[in-house]
Order: sequence, then structure tokens, then C-alpha cells
Amino acid sequence: MNTSNQNYIILNKIGIIQTPYTDKAPRQPIANADGTFVLILNAEYSKALKQLDSFKYIYVIYYLDKALWPNELELSKPLKNQQKIGLFASRSPNRPNPFGLSVVKIKKIEKNIIYISGIDAFNGTPLLDIKPYIKKLDAKPDANNGWIDEIEGKYFIK
Repeated sequence: MNTSNQNYIILNKIGIIQTPYTDKAPRQPIANADGTFVLILNAEYSKALKQLDSFKYIYVIYYLDKALWPNELELSKPLKNQQKIGLFASRSPNRPNPFGLSVVKIKKIEKNIIYISGIDAFNGTPLLDIKPYIKKLDAKPDANNGWIDEIEGKYFIK
């Protein structure tokens, strides 16, 4: 084992994400957001899209290149500033490894371009991977909302 690089992983982007967001992006994907949202894969990955259009939804994994290094490992809960939660109990983009993960709907695929529903990424965000969302594997009927259920009005979960 090469111990000199054990704390580093080299990732290659497979494309970019194009969105209308340049200065401000939403904190979560908005399915019916205004604008065009596309994943543009590098041409050498075109064959990897075969049969992807048989799925309705996909996971999009991307690098949050505009995120800040986390300066706190505990954060204030939204709307309840007096209570703290751990960074890993949040969806803050400012993380030790700033990866984004969103489930989006496939609208259409043309060559190496996937047209999708709204995603919470800035225009030009590096695309790292795509995986199909499989209903029988990915939907967990006993999932809960954790500490979010404590927030009065549940402002972003409907």
C-alpha cells in the first residue's frame, strides 16, 4: 500500500452541469424550476448512456466547486438558531468533501446530453457520476425526517 497518498483521491469529471444559476442556487432541487437544466457528458461517455432513458429518475453526483471549507462541525438548525446539529446531520454544501447528490427526472437524452428537472447546482458545476434511481432499491418506506420534524411548519418538506 502506498501510504504517501492515502489521504487523497483523484476524481475525474465526466462532464458539466448547465443551469441558469450563476450567483445563487436553491438549497434543494426544485423539480419544476424555470430554465434549462442539462448534464453534458464528455463525448467519450456517450455509450455509457445506453438504456439510461428507460429510467424516470437518476442520481446526479457532482463536485461543489464553489463550496467553502467547513469552518464549523456544528451548525445552527434552520429557523432555530439556539440549537446545534452536526455537519453530517445537515445538507450544508460546506463539507470536508463537497459532493452534491440530487435525484432528478430525466426529460430526454440526446447524444451525450441529458435534459433534466431542476437541480441545485451552479452553472458549470463538475459532473462526477450518474446512477439510476431504482424504485425497489432506493425507496425506503420506513425513512423519517430526523430533526427536521421538530421544525414548526416543516418549511421545505411537504
